[in-house]
Amino acid sequence: MRDVFIVGAHTIKFGKYPAKGVKDLTAEAVRGVLADARLGKEQLESAWFSNSGWGMAGYQHCIRGQVALRPLGIDGIPITNVENACASGSTAFHGAWKDVASGLFDVSLAIGAEKVYQPNKYAVFAGFLAGTDVELAADEAQRFLENASAAAPAAAPAPAKRTAAKRAKRRSLRDRVKEVRDQAVVGIQLGETLGYPNLRKLLAAGRSGGTGKSGGNRGDHSPFMDIYAYAARDHMKRYGSTQRQLAVIAAKSHYNSSMNPNAQYMFVMTPEEVLADRIVSPPLTRAMCAPIGDGSAAAIVMSEEAVRRFGLGARAVRVRASVLGSGRARGVDEADIGERLAKIAYERAGLGPEDIDCVELHDATAFGELHQTEALGFFPVGQGGVHAERGETRLGGKLPVNPSGGLLSRGHPIGASGLAQLHELVTQLRGEAGARQVAGARLALAENGGGALGNEEAAMCIHILERPGHDELTRSP
Repeated sequence: MRDVFIVGAHTIKFGKYPAKGVKDLTAEAVRGVLADARLGKEQLESAWFSNSGWGMAGYQHCIRGQVALRPLGIDGIPITNVENACASGSTAFHGAWKDVASGLFDVSLAIGAEKVYQPNKYAVFAGFLAGTDVELAADEAQRFLENASAAAPAAAPAPAKRTAAKRAKRRSLRDRVKEVRDQAVVGIQLGETLGYPNLRKLLAAGRSGGTGKSGGNRGDHSPFMDIYAYAARDHMKRYGSTQRQLAVIAAKSHYNSSMNPNAQYMFVMTPEEVLADRIVSPPLTRAMCAPIGDGSAAAIVMSEEAVRRFGLGARAVRVRASVLGSGRARGVDEADIGERLAKIAYERAGLGPEDIDCVELHDATAFGELHQTEALGFFPVGQGGVHAERGETRLGGKLPVNPSGGLLSRGHPIGASGLAQLHELVTQLRGEAGARQVAGARLALAENGGGALGNEEAAMCIHILERPGHDELTRSP
C-alpha cells in the first residue's frame, strides 16, 4: 500500500439552514476544500459522497453523490455513495484513502453533507431509528426497558423541570395543534411501516426515557440518547463515575467550540450550568448531548508522487493508519469495537496511545467521550471521568480531546461529522488552529462510530494522522 496524504480539508459552519438543501451544502464544502488544496475540480480522479438522511427527508434514496456533485461540474469520474450512519463521513474518507493507497488513483475527494434539522422534531428523532436493526427495534426496546431499571438514574434538577413546565404553559394554541399534527404524521408513517403493535412498544420505551419509570419523554429526543444514558448509568454503578464528571467534559467542549468559527455552539458553559440544564435522559442533561443541525465537510487525499508533482508538500498531512470495522455480537466484558479497532490502528501506524498528541472522538454525548478515552487506551477502564475532572483532556492538558468542541458542541450533521473531525486534526497538525491550537501537535487520532447493534456501534472508523514536514515530499518527482 502507498503512503497517502491529506492536502485539503474544509468544514462549513454547522447550524440550522432551513433555506439550504444538500446541493447547497455540498457546493460550499467543495469550494472550500479545493481552495485549501489549491486544486481545480479537474484534478479529482474519484469521489466518495457521504449522506444518511437525504432519502428519508427528500426521497433522494439513490445516486446522491452524482446528483449533488454534477451541478459543480464534477461528473464522469467514479463517484461512490456512502451511508454508514454516524460513521458515514469517516467511511467516505476511508474509501478515498483506499483509492489512493491501492494505486488505483492519485487524487480522491471525500465529502459529506447532511440536512438533519426540519420543523417536525418528531420526524428528526424517528429518523435515528434507521441506525438500528429496525425489524428488531420494538423487541430491543422492550428488553431495554426490562434491563434499564437495574441502574439507578440521576434525579432531574427541579429548576429545569419548573422551567419546562412554564414553557409548556406559554405555548400558543397554534403550537399545540402543530405538535399534535407532527406527532400524528410521524406516528402514521412508523405505524404503517413497522406495524402499530411495534410502534406502541417503541412509544413505551420513549415515555420511560430508558429509566424503567415514567420520565415524561414523549419521544422528544433521539433513541440514542437513551442508549448513551443507560451506558452512563451502568458505568456509574460499576466504577463510581459521576454526573459532575460528565458536566466537566461538556463544559470543556463548550469552551473549545467558543474558539471554533465552524461550531454550531460558540458559547461557554460552566459545569454547574451544564448540570442545571434540563434532563434529556438521566443522567444526561441537554448540554451533555449533541445538537440537531446541518452541515458539510470534505477532504482531498493524494499519493506521494502527486503531492510532489503539485508542490503541496509543505501542508500535506500523512495518513499513518485508516481502519474501518463493524460491531460484533459479544459479551459485556469482552473488548468493544473501539478497543479492537484502536489496536489495529496503532499497530499499522507503529504507535501506541501514549504517542498521540490530540484526539477528535465521537461524543454524541459527554459519556461518549468518557467511554472512548478508555476504549482507545488513553485512560484505564473506569478512570476516564477521573482524568477528565483533573483537566487532562483540556487544551493545555496531557491529552487534549475534541479541541473543535466535538460533536457535542461543534455539531453533528451525521454525514459530515467524521470529515469535520479530520479537518480539525489537519488544522491542528498544520499549526493553524489559532486560540485552540494544541501546542506541538505531531500525531493525532480520529474515532467516529455509527449506529447501534447489540451493545456496541454497528460501524466505526479510526484514523491516525501525522503533521507536515516530510523530507521526501520536498524532492522533485
